[in-house]
Amino acid sequence: MTLPIPSALAVDLRVEPVDEVLDRVEQALRVRLQPDTVLRKRRSVGARTDRDTWVRIERRPLDRIGGQGWNGTECAAALTAIDKPTWRAGLAWRDASHAAMWRADETSLLPGNPVGTSVLATDPGLPASWWQALNSSLDALAGQHTTRIATPDTVPIGQAVVTKAIRATFPGTFDTTVTQWAPAHADLNWANVTGPRFCLFDWEDWGNAPRGLDSASLWANSLAVPALADRVRRERGHALENREGRLMMLFACSKIIGPDAHPEDPRVEPARHAAARIVARLQAG
Repeated sequence: MTLPIPSALAVDLRVEPVDEVLDRVEQALRVRLQPDTVLRKRRSVGARTDRDTWVRIERRPLDRIGGQGWNGTECAAALTAIDKPTWRAGLAWRDASHAAMWRADETSLLPGNPVGTSVLATDPGLPASWWQALNSSLDALAGQHTTRIATPDTVPIGQAVVTKAIRATFPGTFDTTVTQWAPAHADLNWANVTGPRFCLFDWEDWGNAPRGLDSASLWANSLAVPALADRVRRERGHALENREGRLMMLFACSKIIGPDAHPEDPRVEPARHAAARIVARLQAG
């Protein structure tokens, strides 16, 4: 009989002590993490090393890892023609006291700072070269092959996940069946890209997903700045202006205006207006 995996306690690495974790990573990778560069987020910690690389450390519950393992950044090293950091080394270990695992990945440094937080409130004024690199990278990614399944928000994406999210927010008569799947980053937002030189990082959750997921995610995270959202839609029109792309735009909107919507999110009203138009297009066939 297979016993269920116990749920790990929720942990916020912004406040939890991580000194022992950092020491373990330093010893295993034979690096020194620079204390003044340590960046702490809810479920990850990162720092620059003494050999001019970056180490990202993440804690994830066992029930959010799944059968394909938990080495997205390492597996992304095999992807070609994409502007992303170079993977150098990694390690993973079981949390001795909780149903969770830790993973650390060492990569090359980013060519610049993140464009912003995941959701932008102002136009970053990115150069034409940035948009060209975005397009070439996303198109190259979608044209490659993998057996991995994308895990946006650490949840494996599949038809049932897409249908449930869309139907919970946009009940209607249109078909939600996804017929085209392709490799996707699955966490494309403004905090995971650099500027003014484009680089796409944090590859933990990449894998096969409905075609258009990445473009729809970036568009949705731009809705508070109408001109920026329009620019994303123009640049990624070939991925968005089709049935799969529209479904992914609704999927992205469902995360903004669904049951867990935040009333002060500046994207709520733009998302509602955009979703109404998209639903009408899908119902028209």
